[in-house]
Amino acid sequence: MEALILASPEPLSAARLADLVPRGKPGLMTELVAELNAEYAQQDRGFEIWEVAGGFQLRTRPDLASYVQQMHEQRPARLSRAALETLAIVAYRQPVTRAEIEHVRGVDAGPILRGLLDRKLVRIAGHRDVPGRPILYATSRRFLEVFGLNQLKDLPTLRDLEELLGEDGLKAGDERLSAIGGEEAGAVLADGEAGTTDPELPAPDPTADDPEPEVAAPPGGLH
Repeated sequence: MEALILASPEPLSAARLADLVPRGKPGLMTELVAELNAEYAQQDRGFEIWEVAGGFQLRTRPDLASYVQQMHEQRPARLSRAALETLAIVAYRQPVTRAEIEHVRGVDAGPILRGLLDRKLVRIAGHRDVPGRPILYATSRRFLEVFGLNQLKDLPTLRDLEELLGEDGLKAGDERLSAIGGEEAGAVLADGEAGTTDPELPAPDPTADDPEPEVAAPPGGLH
């Protein structure tokens, strides 16, 4: 089982592991993962098994990330504050249309959405059944994997989100921060006005709606 998790490029679910291991059962796979992690911790190993995106994945320990990153000449991928804010709106209100995102942020969301789609953090989740049939956006499984989440209910609270955006980001009481999650996390905005359309996203514009400094994604183990 350990070899399967190590060799897989994507998180392996307990059910999938049970299919691959002789006489395996999903519950047993979960128990074995817990035993392996306990063994890794006791031996002070440099890695551990994370439960992300509905499966298990072997990752280096977050506290060792700075050492691992020294091996990589390429700069780690980063998201601007504008991209993080847009991604948060999608995450907490999904499925959501481009017009709804722009209503919250007050600016054109096209270039930012295109960038999030290119990074596979956001996916197209169909069309809203209103005149114009605007495109609906939702987070992807890759989003869960990158942010170290097992499922959407593991999303941080808006207070955690405020800390993530940093001192120069959104503040407590900021109307935009309240609007991201609505009255409760996962709330969905009302349907857009009749006739609202969602045209093809324009090509990314590095100068559009992105004047803020870049902010790294939340720290997590590398795999």
